[in-house]
Amino acid sequence: MTRSFKETYSDIKIASPLKRLGAFIYDMMLIIALLMVSTGIITMGFNDGESVQGPLFQSFLFILVYLFLSFFWMRNGQTLGMLAWRLRVQTTEGERLNAKQCLLRYIVGILSLLAGGVGFLWMFISKQKMTWHDLASGTHVVELPKRAKILE
Repeated sequence: MTRSFKETYSDIKIASPLKRLGAFIYDMMLIIALLMVSTGIITMGFNDGESVQGPLFQSFLFILVYLFLSFFWMRNGQTLGMLAWRLRVQTTEGERLNAKQCLLRYIVGILSLLAGGVGFLWMFISKQKMTWHDLASGTHVVELPKRAKILE
């Protein structure tokens, strides 16, 4: 049973680039910590430092980051950084992402960074404020409204 992301909020809007940057920085700090811990654990298991320098280890880290991000994107559309900034990634129809969309989003996002960030800067040119990885995966990042505080 798939739950829909479609909300009854009338004030959901496309996320601003500044909020997206804030969430990105927050998530990068978490990802760096994840990479440091996993590298430390694997390094302790090997006596030689060469075991953690090859393409196999780099592939492991690449897949680890993908699994980390896609877990959150498919689960509720929010990484921890996005949660802090009240952002959510969803399909353009307002649904959850599937594994193919997560993979496209991840790979094109990395290519965007390798291109000097041009794929991210694209949101300033795009009328829909979409990055290259948004366009490639059929997704967009929305800003969720503040929840009303209940006074008791």
